[in-house]
Amino acid sequence: MFGRGRVPAKTTDQVLLMRRAGLVVGETLAELADAVRAGLTTADLDAVAEKAIRGRGATPSFLGYHGFPATICVSVNEEIVHGIPGARVLQDGDLVSIDCGAIVEGWHGDAAMTVVVGGDEAARPEDLDLSAATEASMWDGIRALVPGERLFAVGAAVEDSIAESARRLGRPLSIVDGYTGHGIGTEMHQDPNVHNERVREKGPIVTVGTTVAIEPMVTLGTYESHELDDEWTVVTEDGSRASHWENTVAVTEGGLWVLTALDGGRAQLGDRYAPLD
Repeated sequence: MFGRGRVPAKTTDQVLLMRRAGLVVGETLAELADAVRAGLTTADLDAVAEKAIRGRGATPSFLGYHGFPATICVSVNEEIVHGIPGARVLQDGDLVSIDCGAIVEGWHGDAAMTVVVGGDEAARPEDLDLSAATEASMWDGIRALVPGERLFAVGAAVEDSIAESARRLGRPLSIVDGYTGHGIGTEMHQDPNVHNERVREKGPIVTVGTTVAIEPMVTLGTYESHELDDEWTVVTEDGSRASHWENTVAVTEGGLWVLTALDGGRAQLGDRYAPLD
């Protein structure tokens, strides 16, 4: 039904509520980025996130979602997405993707980031390249959101960005197959899907009031993955490392507003940045 239609639009008031949820997510991720260090467990990070979200008067989106047992997803090294926080102890050099969601007055924000335990000095150069390329592809996908154009231009922009990064870096980068971004609003995951690569269909038309979560997942090896026995954690088929970046974005009359970015996307979007507040 979405192939020929339009993406369901939010009103200004609804987008403003989503911004409140988005700021909770952005602020929580900032706290987590500061908290990450060797010796902490992934469960320790989950505790930081729950305190941060609830302390801002919001509710975690993930906790209990289809039975998910934690506030955030923490995926380490070869883990791509949906990692369950637990007893795993972080070590310097680990590549950690953290996915976070929050609800304010029934409206959701959803974002993810990748960090290296111990910072750049502890990182493998290829991991820094992977994370930077994944984040850049997310921003290129966000810029592809244009009212009156087709939504699946986002995936083409992400794919082209990753291909250019791989060429420039001289190393393979693969977009994980089978995982997409999504519509978002009163539910965390809504139609339509937002592809991370070029697809045959053009998708629905982007309109003012469109809100979507754009989230490329990229590896240093294969595009193939599988789910672990915990029925949540997704890992690369070949054990290569993965990165996951995500933001929730609103299309406004004047441009784009990244609801989960603390600056709303101003630094990345330039003249495309158009907040409603």
